[in-house]
Amino acid sequence: MPISLYSSHRPRLRGRSGTAASTVSTLLVVALIVIFLASPAASGFRNGFLNVHQMWVALTGRPTQGILSVGKGFALNIWLSVVCEASVLVIALGLASLRLTTGPVLFPFRALAIAYTDFARGVPVILVMLWVGFGVPSLNIAEVSSQSPVVYAGFVLVFSYTAYVAEVYRAGLMSVPRAQVQAARSLGLSSRTTLRRVVLPQAVRNVLPALLNDFASLQKDTAIVSTLGVAEAVHSAQIAGGVEFNYSGFTMASLLFLAVTVPLTRYTDHIMARDRSRRLAGTTV
Repeated sequence: MPISLYSSHRPRLRGRSGTAASTVSTLLVVALIVIFLASPAASGFRNGFLNVHQMWVALTGRPTQGILSVGKGFALNIWLSVVCEASVLVIALGLASLRLTTGPVLFPFRALAIAYTDFARGVPVILVMLWVGFGVPSLNIAEVSSQSPVVYAGFVLVFSYTAYVAEVYRAGLMSVPRAQVQAARSLGLSSRTTLRRVVLPQAVRNVLPALLNDFASLQKDTAIVSTLGVAEAVHSAQIAGGVEFNYSGFTMASLLFLAVTVPLTRYTDHIMARDRSRRLAGTTV
């Protein structure tokens, strides 16, 4: 049973009574939303943001009128999020491992890792996007200042989210009991083998919900690349709104993002519930 923060002395509705009560309350909320949207006061909102025809125009695009396809732009969002997330998972693991080292030789690198983590987590992503997207091309460095905005946007997303994921990894690595590490070393396993076969599997399992949440956030933050003029979903919807003087394209872009983030969020909840059940089962005598 899920934990409830609000207790009540009244008996809870269960079975058919609980199902009927939840159904009635849900239908009531839906009816109130429909009544509000159908009212004359919301006519401007319906025409400006919920126009089905304009949503379809934004989704498919009209190249002859300069309207880019929100659907094709969203495909770029998905591709960028997958590539960046794969890079973040690898780089962040190395950064977290570096933060946990104790050797004096690596002290300067640990200090740089700490400074980078503080900077990347403290500065908004959109500011870093503007610095890199408009600052790097002005440096006039060969093979660096001539890249496409998509490359700069991907670098900024990896730069920012690596710091967050590295801290998640570090928390997971520190959550593994030290006794297990000592037991693995006493069996003759090397430090690298212990990390790969004993520590890392448990650490990733402990922080998997947090990693999935970071992935969902990264997928949404790919919309920030529109500040560099990248033709992704939000930028395409903005163009459609400027041409048609209608903002239903933003609604279509929102629905596309929800189609990805909602299933991922529900899967994260499932992972958290399954992990909690496994832990509770392990403590049951």
